[in-house]
Amino acid sequence: MTTWLITGCSTGLGRALASAVLDRGWNAVVTARDPGTVRDLVEAHPGTALAVALDVTDGAQVRAAVDAALERFGAVDVLVNNAGYGYRSAVEEGDDDEVRALFDTNVHGAVAMTKAVLPGMRERRRGAVVNISSIGAQLCPPGSGYYAATKLALEGITGSLRAELAPLGLHAVAVEPGGFRTDFAGRSLTGTSTVIADYAETVDARRKENDRAHGTQPGDPELAARAIIDAVTSPEPPALLLLGSDALEAARAIGAARRRELESWAAVSTSTDVREG
Repeated sequence: MTTWLITGCSTGLGRALASAVLDRGWNAVVTARDPGTVRDLVEAHPGTALAVALDVTDGAQVRAAVDAALERFGAVDVLVNNAGYGYRSAVEEGDDDEVRALFDTNVHGAVAMTKAVLPGMRERRRGAVVNISSIGAQLCPPGSGYYAATKLALEGITGSLRAELAPLGLHAVAVEPGGFRTDFAGRSLTGTSTVIADYAETVDARRKENDRAHGTQPGDPELAARAIIDAVTSPEPPALLLLGSDALEAARAIGAARRRELESWAAVSTSTDVREG
């Protein structure tokens, strides 16, 4: 039976994915900082669900979570690095400690989880790592530079990981959701306490206290969960999975704009090659 280990299951996409996995009869290690928030999932699926306390920035808890999964189910077939949160700030305003904490969760925590499950996956020559990114990695909107940077870093790692794992029969997938009706723009969103007036025009509308997106996003987390399962279980999982019509539309527009700019500067780009003779 397939076993999934999913981080950040207390709310939103992680919770929806855990529920969808369990409803299919598969095993799921359902993790949260407070395992009490996922107790209902375990009670509804006592034979196939395991709740584990997990702060992905705590190395001891990372190891304990994977050990618990192996002890209960014997293997981890799919790791979903979903734990993470948003941070709103102009780049100049960002608090150094807050930014480090953001990277510790969104990037380093995902890497720690990945490194903890890979030995078993390599031994079995079976498994997949799914890293939840964001369309923000492509959009890079004002006020979200640090968050976008964490997701760009995660996607870079995923791309190299995919190439490294492919000869071993393993997969790595990056997922870029658009706007979904989760807690991301609510409780999970943080922001700097430093406000510089010169950034009012570009950043103020996106500050947490001014954000009005919560509860109005177009995406359904339950449908996103099904899409992730379909992608991971397909014969050829994608390198990048976009979720939501808004994400797809944005990616297409960004790609077209980048191609236009690339071609307009092509002569300058090629002018730097060494000329022999």
